[in-house]
Amino acid sequence: MAAIEVRPGCTADVVFLAANHRAMAWETERKRLDPATVRRGTRAVLHDPQQGFYLVAEVDGRPAGQLLVTHEWSDWRNGDFWWIQSVYVRAPFRGRGAYRALHESVLVLARRAGDVCGVRLYVARSNRRAQAVYRALGMERTVYDVFEQPVRRRRAGRRRR
Repeated sequence: MAAIEVRPGCTADVVFLAANHRAMAWETERKRLDPATVRRGTRAVLHDPQQGFYLVAEVDGRPAGQLLVTHEWSDWRNGDFWWIQSVYVRAPFRGRGAYRALHESVLVLARRAGDVCGVRLYVARSNRRAQAVYRALGMERTVYDVFEQPVRRRRAGRRRR
C-alpha cells in the first residue's frame, strides 16, 4: 500500500492547487476558470488564514490531492462549522485512500480546535461516486439544498466615483 501523508498547503503549492481547481471545475461543471484569477484566489487563502487553509495529500511523496477548509459561525450551536471545499484528487491517485487521509486529518484538526461543532461539504448531485465516499466516511445528507445568486463585483484596484 502506498504511503499517504497529509500536510498543510503552502505557497509552493500554488501551481498544483490552482491547476486542480481548474480541473475540478471542468470535470464537475464543464466550466473553464481563468488561470490568473484562480492563482490569485489560491494565494489569497495561503496568505490570509482567516480565509481558510489547504491540506495536501501526498502519495509516495508526490502531490495527489487537496481540500480547502473554510469556516462558518453557527449561532444555533455557538461554534464553527468547517466547510470542506475544493476537494480534488488527481485521477491516478483516486481510490487509493488520498481523500480518506485528507478527511481524517480535517476531523483531527477540528477536534483539536475545540470550537468546531461540525464538518460540512457540498457535492454535485450527479457525483454519485463522491457521495458514496462521503457516506462511507460517516457524513450524512442534510435537509438543505444550496442556493446561489451571483453578485457583480467591482474590479480590484478600481474605485467608484
